[in-house]
Formats: sequence, C-alpha cells, structure tokens
Amino acid sequence: MKVEHSLEIRVRYNETDGQGRVHHAQYLNYFERGRVELLRSLGHSYRDFEASGLMLVVSEMNVRYLGAAEFDDLLRVTTSVLRTRGVRIEHAYEIVKPAAGLLASERGTPESATDQPIVKATSVIACVDRTGKVQRLPKYMRIPTA
Repeated sequence: MKVEHSLEIRVRYNETDGQGRVHHAQYLNYFERGRVELLRSLGHSYRDFEASGLMLVVSEMNVRYLGAAEFDDLLRVTTSVLRTRGVRIEHAYEIVKPAAGLLASERGTPESATDQPIVKATSVIACVDRTGKVQRLPKYMRIPTA
C-alpha cells in the first residue's frame, strides 16, 4: 500500500539566502512539514502523538539538491512512507516547482515532466519516549508497504 501526501508551500522571503534562493537547510523544515501533514492526512495529529509521551527524531537524512527555488515560488512537497520497521519509519521526499508556477489542479492538466525537480531526499525517523529510549511505533504508524 502506497502512503503519500502532497503539500503546497509558497517560499517566504526569510527562507532565502543572500543569493535570493531557498537556503539549503530550509528544505529540512519543508520535509518536517510534509511528515506532519502526512500523519494528519492519515487521521492523526503529531500534537496528540507527543502528548502520549512519544516523539519522532531524525536519525538519518539524505538530500540531493537538483535545482533552485526562489522567493515567492510555489512548490509541491510530496512525502511518502517507504517502510516502517519496529521503531523506525523511512520516508522519501520530492520537492518540485510546478510548470509555469502552477499546480496541476490550477493548470487543469496532470502533473507533467515539465515540473522542475528541486530536491529529492530520504530519511529514517526513530520513535523515542521523553527520556530518549527507543520505543516501538504505535500500531497506527506501522504501515504495510510493498
């Protein structure tokens, strides 16, 4: 079962560097927003997850920068679950700048090869309790994937 969620992000001025492009570290924040919204799309709140005494921490992040985004660009962040195992969730991320600055729904056309890839990444996220001890993922987060 493929589990993924897409999110629109408009680049804010404070997210750019001296060259007017999105600062490379800012993409980590976009990935986090993607993970939070993916969980919400599955009917769960990250706030409630933390209130239960658990947290998700990044244990590995691999990022490939393929292009540049600038202030006021509209981006589509797609977050997907690659697999879950015991205490870990592996995610994949893709950030693209839609063709002509419009999302597919605004163009009235399907996503196309003219969308400009900006970033591709993967991460491993571990579940821990408030003391930092690893904990098994809650059942609703154990997603069977192919």
